[in-house]
Amino acid sequence: MTDWGQLYRDNVTALTKLATDLAEEQLSTHVPATPAWTVADVYAHLAGGPADALSGRMDGAPGPEWTARHVGERARLPLTVLVEEIRAQQDAVADSVADSPSPALVWDVTVHHADLHEALALGRLPEQLWRPVLDSAGPRLVGRAGVTVRCDGSVWGDPDVEAAAEVAPYELYRAIFSRRSRRQMQAWGQPGLDVGQLDALCVFGPREDDQPQPA
Repeated sequence: MTDWGQLYRDNVTALTKLATDLAEEQLSTHVPATPAWTVADVYAHLAGGPADALSGRMDGAPGPEWTARHVGERARLPLTVLVEEIRAQQDAVADSVADSPSPALVWDVTVHHADLHEALALGRLPEQLWRPVLDSAGPRLVGRAGVTVRCDGSVWGDPDVEAAAEVAPYELYRAIFSRRSRRQMQAWGQPGLDVGQLDALCVFGPREDDQPQPA
């Protein structure tokens, strides 16, 4: 079973290191995966989301009004303060997700961490920081969408279905969490999936804006 608490801590450690390496001008870099947010805003969300969850302040979650509130509350805070808040609550978050089959806070930190790597052209997020999420959630979310994909030598979905897309693990992970456009997903290996199937695969709905794809 995946140690979700440790995966959360590992991402926090890496995000802390990333923060120390960022130049001031990078904090205002636009993050394509979350068009309304800058790099600093993503850190604000990664502090505010867990703080809200731990305190039970979840009205409107996970919708845009909820995220806008806690990001806005932290808009003027220095990055060092945001990172300290993230670090200070990591043990409580780890305890809260220990036995969860769908640890939303862990999924959230890995997805937004990858958003930052893509926005800042830092290359793909290290596999150990996202792969457990794909291995745990991927088959279930693919099955819920009613589609079949071939990924890393395995077939997820109905093995007898001919219309299955061939997709690399990282790209499937990003697509499942709505981080790839329809056009980018249609470029997956043939025979591929139709638009309706691709849309069903995206848990936050389809998107039309192409996203940066690490080499």
